[in-house]
Amino acid sequence: MTADHIIKIAIVGPESTGKSTMSAYLAEHYHTVWVPEFARSYCEKLTEPCTWQDEINMFYGQLELEEEYLPKANKLLICDTTFITVKIWSDYTFGSSPQEVLDELPKHPYDLYLLLNIDLPWEEDPLRDFPHMREHFMDVWHKELKALNANYVVISGSEQGRYDEAVEVIDEFLATC
Repeated sequence: MTADHIIKIAIVGPESTGKSTMSAYLAEHYHTVWVPEFARSYCEKLTEPCTWQDEINMFYGQLELEEEYLPKANKLLICDTTFITVKIWSDYTFGSSPQEVLDELPKHPYDLYLLLNIDLPWEEDPLRDFPHMREHFMDVWHKELKALNANYVVISGSEQGRYDEAVEVIDEFLATC
């Protein structure tokens, strides 16, 4: 299957909603690969607060990772977040987003977005900053996905029920392709 026929599924949502765990689960379930979140590995190496240039670097890094993993995908490419996160964090932190991010957003659509709900308990992590703002960021994700006219479904529940719901949504989507 060529890269232009790969179905791209984005796993998105606020902090501590299980995106990486869901991505790994779905990749294994569908016998494919998943693109890790570039920002996580990038931020782990930062010794100073994140800058505007760091946001731009994370944007390009996420794009490069997706390009790297695309030829390895088996019909589906599962993406642990997208560079929409760069827009969301830039808007929140700096009051605006890098123009190259805004220009590229409509050019990099995903076939389906699974927006993970905030109904999981918060898990502490040195890279997570906003346990008190989960509802705010959930609203932001809805707004951003609607602005892109994205095909998205909210996935709720905990543990296996959440995974089962995600698989059901993807299987229904695949049946229409």
